[in-house]
Amino acid sequence: MERLYATGHRKTAVARVWLMPGTGKVTVNGKDLKEYFADHVVAEDVIYAPFKLTNLLGRFDVLTTVCGGGKSAQAEAIRHGIARALITFSPELKPILKKAGFVTRDPREKERKKYGLHGARRGQQYSKR
Repeated sequence: MERLYATGHRKTAVARVWLMPGTGKVTVNGKDLKEYFADHVVAEDVIYAPFKLTNLLGRFDVLTTVCGGGKSAQAEAIRHGIARALITFSPELKPILKKAGFVTRDPREKERKKYGLHGARRGQQYSKR
């Protein structure tokens, strides 16, 4: 096994993920995981979740480039990419990852604002007097 590649998505965030045999080092956009997600506390747990679930923690180095969305969506996009790459590595992991909800892309995106409204659905307030 050389390198495994997968793409992860969540909302408008897209993550390209490469898994290589290693010690568990995670690099995001050329920076260390803790450095990139310094202001986001939960990101580390979200990203390591597929490895913890499949007992493969520390067996792969992760190299990822991520763009779009916020930090939370980016972390979940990386998780989605890691889950997909692990399925490529070992197809028997799919039921475990699918049951945890790591294989399904979260399709919820912000609805566009419509003309004549204040937001996507909020209308103007009616004043009787």
